[in-house]
Amino acid sequence: MKHTSHPEIITRLKRAHGHLAAVLSMLEEGRACVELAQQLHAVESAISNAKRELIHDHIEHCLDDTSEAGGSRNALKELKQLAKYL
Repeated sequence: MKHTSHPEIITRLKRAHGHLAAVLSMLEEGRACVELAQQLHAVESAISNAKRELIHDHIEHCLDDTSEAGGSRNALKELKQLAKYL
């Protein structure tokens, strides 16, 4: 299922991919550990932001529809599954 937030999430993950590629190059070049740590922090941040956006979008758009029979129970179960990734 595709949501309106997915293009933004893709952008964030591509940014993380670029930062990770930079870290690999920097390691091969023997760059300073402080610079490496800074880039790794950027990778973590970009991935965390993408994950948070995905989960928030899912909660807003997918768990909101509880009108069908058992919907509330299914939504609660799914929310519990998502919670372990927060």
